[in-house]
Amino acid sequence: MRQACLALTLAALGAGAAAPPASGAPADADVAAPAAAADSQAILTGYRRYHASCSHCHGQDGVGSSFARSLVDAPRSWPEFEAVVMNGTATGSFVMRGFADDPNVAPHVRDIYDYLQARADGTIGRGRPTLEP
Repeated sequence: MRQACLALTLAALGAGAAAPPASGAPADADVAAPAAAADSQAILTGYRRYHASCSHCHGQDGVGSSFARSLVDAPRSWPEFEAVVMNGTATGSFVMRGFADDPNVAPHVRDIYDYLQARADGTIGRGRPTLEP
């Protein structure tokens, strides 16, 4: 049921078309869409899921660590982010397992992405986001 809801949410939100970067540089396929369409509940859920499953390697608030890249300094596009989280990746000595079979991550990938995008575009700062009325 949750995966069906996730699929409907993804269809409603679209594929996350890239927006032009704030610097005014031309948009390209590797620039992630801002989380403007994300609601505060999705961002809060993403924050919770990120800190439960991702922060061990990618650091508090997505800023990176000595062995995993920052997820807010150079955000990935939605399709690339989803593929890496679900299937994993290996680049040189850096390896990340996939989370497609993890019920604490897979149904919440879009929420995690929305949280990280809100961090990347400055919509929210570090720490626990607050729900807007």
